[in-house]
Amino acid sequence: MSLFIYNTLTQKKEKFQPLNPPQVLMYCCGPTVYDLLHIGNFRGAVFYNFLRLWLESLGYKVSFHYNLTDVDDKIIQKAIEEKSTSEKVAQKYIDEFFKDFNSLNLKEHDSNPKATEFISAMIQFIEKLVQEGKAYTAEGNVFYSVRSFKKYGKLSHKKLDDLRSGSRIEIIKSKKDPLDFTLWKTAKPGEPYWDSPWGKGRPGWHTECVVMIHKGLGSSIDIHGGGMDLIFPHHENEKAQSEVCHSGPFVKYWVHHNMFELSGEKISKSLGNFQTMRSFLTEYNAEIFKYLVLNTHYRSVSEMSKNTIYQAMSGLSRIYQALWKARQIIKISLVRQSDGSNKEIFLKHLRQTRLQVEEAFNDDLNTAKALAVLFSFIRFFNDLLPEDSYSEEDRELSQLFLDCFKEYGSVLSLFQQEPLDFLDELDNILLKKTSLSRDQVDQMIKDRKKARESKDFKTSDRIRDELKNQGIDIQDLKEGSKWRMNPGFFIEQD
Repeated sequence: MSLFIYNTLTQKKEKFQPLNPPQVLMYCCGPTVYDLLHIGNFRGAVFYNFLRLWLESLGYKVSFHYNLTDVDDKIIQKAIEEKSTSEKVAQKYIDEFFKDFNSLNLKEHDSNPKATEFISAMIQFIEKLVQEGKAYTAEGNVFYSVRSFKKYGKLSHKKLDDLRSGSRIEIIKSKKDPLDFTLWKTAKPGEPYWDSPWGKGRPGWHTECVVMIHKGLGSSIDIHGGGMDLIFPHHENEKAQSEVCHSGPFVKYWVHHNMFELSGEKISKSLGNFQTMRSFLTEYNAEIFKYLVLNTHYRSVSEMSKNTIYQAMSGLSRIYQALWKARQIIKISLVRQSDGSNKEIFLKHLRQTRLQVEEAFNDDLNTAKALAVLFSFIRFFNDLLPEDSYSEEDRELSQLFLDCFKEYGSVLSLFQQEPLDFLDELDNILLKKTSLSRDQVDQMIKDRKKARESKDFKTSDRIRDELKNQGIDIQDLKEGSKWRMNPGFFIEQD
C-alpha cells in the first residue's frame, strides 16, 4: 500500500517517492513571532506533525525543520509598542509559541531555525543572485527580477502578466517591474540592521526560508509545507530564488493546508476574528483542538465555531467512553464462558478497520476519513459487547481494541489520555456553560436516589429533567446512578 500526496506544483496526487529513501527531508514555514499566536497558526503545526509521524510509521527517517521568523516589520512595531527591542520581543513570543506547542503534545521538531541566525548566509546568497543577473540593486535595496526566471508562476499556476503584488510586497518606485520582490531592504531610522555590500539593512521575507533550507537540509528537499495563503507570493518566490542557483527542483512535493474559517471568513489577526491558542487551551483543551484540525481533510476549509467545538467534544466523548469501557472489561471479574463466536467476528472487523484507516492515511493523508472508520469500529465494539458480564475472550478483544486506538492515536497525537480523566475534564469544561457546579449536580443525584428509594418518582423525574435541561445525562446502573455532560446538548440547530 503506497502513500499518495497531493502536489500543489502538479495539481494531482502523486506516489510518494523521496529523493534518498528512507531519508525524508521536510520543511514547514513557521510563524512570525510578534504576539501570542492564533488558532489558525496551529492548524499547520498539528497537520504536519501527523504527516511526519505517519511517514515515520511507514519506516522513513524524517528530518523536519520548522522555522521561526524573528525579524519583521510587525516585530519592529511591537517592539516600539512595548518599548523594547526587536530581539527581546521575538524571543518573548518564541517562548510563548513553544508553551502552546508543548501544550498540544506534538513531537518536537528536529530544528527550529531562526531568520537572524542566517543573515550572513542570506547576504552571500543574495550576492550570488546579483552575480547571476537575477537580481539588481537600487537605492540600497536589492530586488529579484521576476521576469528573468522563465518558470515563475508554475507553482501558483498564474500567468506572469496576470500577477499582482501579494502580501508583504512593498510598492517601491525604484523597482524595474512592480512584480519584482525585495531581497534586501534598506533600514529605516531606529530599525534593527545588519551591514551588507549594499549598506545597512535586513533581508526580505522571501529569502530566509530558501537559505535556511539550503543550510539545514540541502538544495533539494522532499516536502515543503505551509498554508495555502503562502503559495503566492512566498513559496513562488522561494522556488524562483533557489532554482536559479541550483540545478534540479528545489522541492519535490509542495504540500499546502487550508485555512480555518469563522462564518465563511478566514480567521486572521488582520480581520480581527481570531482567538489565540492560549485562550482556546484555557477555555477548552488540546485534545479538542487537535481533533478539530484532523476531523477535516487538510486541503479543505475547516469551520471554527461553537458548534464545531461542541461536535468535536461529542466525538471525543464517544471515543473515550468506549476506551473506558474496554479498560473496565479488562479489569472486571469473569462471570461467563465464551463460545468463541465473538473472536472470529471481531478479528475480521479489526483487520478491515486497520486496512481502511491505513488506506485513508495513504490517500492524501485523509485523517477525516480515518476517524470515520474508527467511529464505525467503536459502534461495532459496543454492539458486540453490550452486556454487563464478560468472558476471558472479551478481555482479549478489549485489549486489541485499546491497542488499535493507541497505535493510530499515537500517529494522530490523540486518544493517549486516561479515559476517565479526560471525560471528567470534558464535564468540567461543559459545566462552566451551565448554572450548576459539580457539587450541586452530585447533590441532585443523591436527592434523586433518595426519591427513587422512597418511590417518589415525581420528584425523581423532576430532578432528572432539570439536569437534562442543563445538558446533563443520567445513567442508572446496578452500582448506582452516574452522570455525564452531553456535548450534543450545546450544539445549536440551524
